[in-house]
Amino acid sequence: MKCIINRRAQFSASHRYWLPELSDAENAERFGRCADAPGHGHNYVLYVSMEGDLDRYGMVLNLSDVKHVIKREVTSQLDFSSLNQAWPEFSQSLPTTENLARVIWQRLAPHLPLVRIQLFEHPELWAEYHGQSMNAHLTLSTHFSAAHRLALPHLSLEENLEIYGKCARVHGHGHNYHLEVTIAGEMDERTGMIADLGAFQQIVEDYVTEPLDHTFLNYDIPYFKEIVPTAEQIAVYIRQVLEAPIRDIGATLYKVRLIESPNNSCEVYGSAVESGYPAAQAQVPALV
Repeated sequence: MKCIINRRAQFSASHRYWLPELSDAENAERFGRCADAPGHGHNYVLYVSMEGDLDRYGMVLNLSDVKHVIKREVTSQLDFSSLNQAWPEFSQSLPTTENLARVIWQRLAPHLPLVRIQLFEHPELWAEYHGQSMNAHLTLSTHFSAAHRLALPHLSLEENLEIYGKCARVHGHGHNYHLEVTIAGEMDERTGMIADLGAFQQIVEDYVTEPLDHTFLNYDIPYFKEIVPTAEQIAVYIRQVLEAPIRDIGATLYKVRLIESPNNSCEVYGSAVESGYPAAQAQVPALV
C-alpha cells in the first residue's frame, strides 16, 4: 500500500533580486525593494513529501534518516546563508521562492522518493514544486472582511430559514475571510519567477481584497444581487475576476481557496485545470 509522508524543516537565509545585465534603475523598477542591497531575509519553512510502500516496520522511510538527509543536503548549507551565493544554481537564476523549491527538489531527489516540495517564504507566500521541469505553483495568502445574507429572493423568510438557518436572518452577518490564490506556470530561466510577484499581489488587491473588503456583498457587489453569496459562490466569483488579469501576466490561475471560518472553507480550480477535477460545476452568470 502506498503512503505519503511529510517532513518539516526550516532555515533562515537572505536573498536579493538583482540581475547584473540590468541597471540599478531597471532592477529597482522590475523587483522593487527586493533589489535593494545587500538583500533581505526570511525564516523559511520547508515541507518535504515522499511516497512509498510500508515496510515490515510499518514505515515508508525512517524519519530519522530523512531528517539527516534534509539537513545534510539542504538546511545545513542554506541556514544563515546568502542564497545568491549559497549554491551555484543561483549564479544563473534568482533564488525566488518557486525556484528555490525547484532546486531543493533537485538536491533531494537522488536520496528521497519525492512527490512534493512546499516552501514557505513567510505565512502569506509559498511555492510548491512537483518535479515537472520548470513548472511550479505559487500561492499568495490575504484576507478581507465582509457581510452577507444567505437567502433566495423569490422565497419567503420562513423558507429561507429552513434552507440556510441563521444565515438567512434579514440583517445578515459577517466574516473575516481568509483567501489563498494559487497560480501555476513555467519559471523564467533567468528570473526564476512564474510571474512578476508585485503584479500578482496588485491584481489580487485590485480585483478582490479592495473591492470586497468592508462590504455587504448582497448589496455592494452587483454579482450578488441575484446570486446567494455562499462561500462557494464567492470563490467562484473570485475565480472569474482573477483569471484574465493573471493570464495577462503570463501565469494561469490554478486554485482559489476561501476560508470563511475555522470550520468552513471551499476550493475552486481555474477553468484551465478544472477538467481534471470531477466535482460538479457551478452555474455562474456573466460579471456585471
